Amino acid sequence: MTNDQLVGTGALLRLALRRDRVMMPVWVLVTTLTVASMPGALGKVYATAAERAAAAASMNANSSMRALYGPVFSDSLGGLTTWRIGVYGAVLAAVMSLVIVVRHTREEEETGRQELLSAAMVGRRAPLTAALLAALVANTCVALLVAGALAGQGASGALALGLALAGTGMLFAGMAAIAAQLTESARAAKAITAAVLGAAFVLKAAGDAGTAAGKSPLTWLSPLGWVENVRAFAETRWWVLALLAAAVVAQAGAAYALAGRRDVGMSFLPARPGPAEGRLGTAGALAWRLQRGSVIGWSAGFLIAGVVFGGMADGAADLVGGNEKTREIIERMGGQSGLTDAFLATMAGMFGLIAALYIVASVLRLGGEESGQRAEPLLANAVGRLRWAGGHLAVAFGGSALILLLAGLGLGIGHGQALAGTVGATLAQLPAVWMIGALAALLYGAAPKYAVAAWAVAGSALALGWIGPALNLPQAVLDLSPFAHLPKLPGAQSLAWAPLLTLTALAVAFTAAGLAALRRRDMLA
Repeated sequence: MTNDQLVGTGALLRLALRRDRVMMPVWVLVTTLTVASMPGALGKVYATAAERAAAAASMNANSSMRALYGPVFSDSLGGLTTWRIGVYGAVLAAVMSLVIVVRHTREEEETGRQELLSAAMVGRRAPLTAALLAALVANTCVALLVAGALAGQGASGALALGLALAGTGMLFAGMAAIAAQLTESARAAKAITAAVLGAAFVLKAAGDAGTAAGKSPLTWLSPLGWVENVRAFAETRWWVLALLAAAVVAQAGAAYALAGRRDVGMSFLPARPGPAEGRLGTAGALAWRLQRGSVIGWSAGFLIAGVVFGGMADGAADLVGGNEKTREIIERMGGQSGLTDAFLATMAGMFGLIAALYIVASVLRLGGEESGQRAEPLLANAVGRLRWAGGHLAVAFGGSALILLLAGLGLGIGHGQALAGTVGATLAQLPAVWMIGALAALLYGAAPKYAVAAWAVAGSALALGWIGPALNLPQAVLDLSPFAHLPKLPGAQSLAWAPLLTLTALAVAFTAAGLAALRRRDMLA
């Protein structure tokens, strides 16, 4: 690779950082705060060394908990923080990195902006280099902030954990760079990288379920397994970080090699042309065709996760033991019913929070179709804007109902109880999920340039529902999330219809307002 192929890298990097001046700091802060909040929360739950040692022994003896979080290598607060949030912090870093790299590579080519830039003094591999450097900047910030936030638990362990999170982020940045060379669309590149991330989690979970020390070959096949095998705050294995670095270099090299063998806008896996008539004769059928892969993937994931979590419900009492603070956290998330019902209600709530991410992605597919100029040929014919947008919104809102229905079925099957209770618990999350989807529709219709803010809404709801109860945040803060107003099912003595109907009515109103704004504004405005 010659120097002239990197001409313009600095300018493209500055442009990328300027475009991501809001998104990148938000991702970095959310990841850092999620990790940094754990020592304080765990210190309240396990106040003494004896309680921490007993908790570590209990977690290591439970295969379901090992599958979710991995083994505990140290019963210090730092070690428990690594166990509880290390892998999930790595997932956040990975998602951040894949979004950054695809945004500044394949998405630029898909929209035609890269062709304009390449007409100037820009080297062939400069865009890819700038994208990887942007991801490196973000992951370096994560490493430094996590190391600084956890330094009080042990400087060496804090640095090891921070580097493990950043290394995982860069590993999936490299994976996204490869996917961006293979596919013609940014959505496909993100889907491929996300699928690899999901497979990595499944491999890690399967390996950890079988062994209590992270020694399973399946664990070592997963990059997320490498994060736990760094063993931060225990006997730190620095050589595992070298393994991560070597994998990053190898993937970057593969991405550079692929980038040098194709033309701008082309790919190694060209998209197949689809039929233009028959089942695709309506806007709704086209929307389903475009989004069916996503719906099927989310549905399978929710069903499998429901079965796994349902199987853990009967062991909730054993996991909590006599720790009243842990019991209070679970009951605060899942209601004041029996602990098993509270656990199931907590899981139903978590499915709702994650479903909010699905509906935002599905609604914002409208923006991708518009910016990619694929909507214009449709709207130039007899298809009206409302029919076009309505097809995608039907898939978004209907798909969220489907995945929550399957999650409820999975919980019931895994727990072995009547399906009506668990299905009702997950479907009760729909009004809040639809509320967030409606806000995304409103933002897209009224201010498409700021529609990405819908991710911040969904992310805030996820953060409040996930770590808010553990941090004992005031109820007034938790109430900012629409999910805080839903009945805690199963186990609630009576079903409160008022918040369900109110949230549903607001969702309808916001969606209608978004469609009305879309009808009035110029496309690509």
